[in-house]
Amino acid sequence: MTTERSTPADVLGGLLEDLRAESEVLDGLVVGLPAEGWSRSTPAEGWTIAHQITHLAWTDDWTALAARDPEGFTAAIGERFGALLAAGADPVEEGAREGAAAEPTALLARWRAGREEVRTALAAVPADLRLPWFGPPMKPASMATARLMETWAHGQDVADALGVTREPTARLRHIAHLGQRTLGFAFAAHGLPAPERPVRLELTAPDGGLWAFGPADAPDVVTGPALDFCLLVTQRRHRDDLALTATGPIATAWLPVAQAFAGAPGKGRQPQA
Repeated sequence: MTTERSTPADVLGGLLEDLRAESEVLDGLVVGLPAEGWSRSTPAEGWTIAHQITHLAWTDDWTALAARDPEGFTAAIGERFGALLAAGADPVEEGAREGAAAEPTALLARWRAGREEVRTALAAVPADLRLPWFGPPMKPASMATARLMETWAHGQDVADALGVTREPTARLRHIAHLGQRTLGFAFAAHGLPAPERPVRLELTAPDGGLWAFGPADAPDVVTGPALDFCLLVTQRRHRDDLALTATGPIATAWLPVAQAFAGAPGKGRQPQA
């Protein structure tokens, strides 16, 4: 009897299909909006729905470049954002502003074309090749996971702006796993020493099952709904508004600083009234 194992290509292919599905959910929220709807404010300060989609399209452009031409990506980042990055500034705001005034139909078309280019470009990258990025270099599977995380997170902002509740799916597992893997990065991003021992996650999946990450005997544990953990690590909800329980000093210190995205810590969200 033989046991089939997933290859890196299988894993990446599954991630890219989940990225497509997550993108289509967000696409469905904005495709029917009237022109004035794109200027509706979202929970991200100063960002409209158009800013959210522009940011995704902008990031997709850079992702495709990193996959197609890593050296060109590095050169372009230095040329365009070198001064900003040296000053500790974040180029994301510029990226969100530069296309937000575009006509909605053109903006939607740009995002659709860019996200397909990302899928095609990442699928062609060798599984072990680390691609340059604004944060640490990433293999194509990690890059695809990051794109899925960002699409879901910015989709949450759009859903909140429209008063829509999205159905959580099994795709959240990718985001939860990314949140667990970025524990050390989150501490470092806040100027804190990296923990010397892991934290275990025990999360309730959307279907009621258990998603567990980390050693079973870890003294530090975070438990709660997977949706809440994903909202936390993408900074879409304040810690006080989530049903997450931390056991142990490292887990307790992690939750207020957790972030699954590259770059400087964001402002986060205020507790809901």
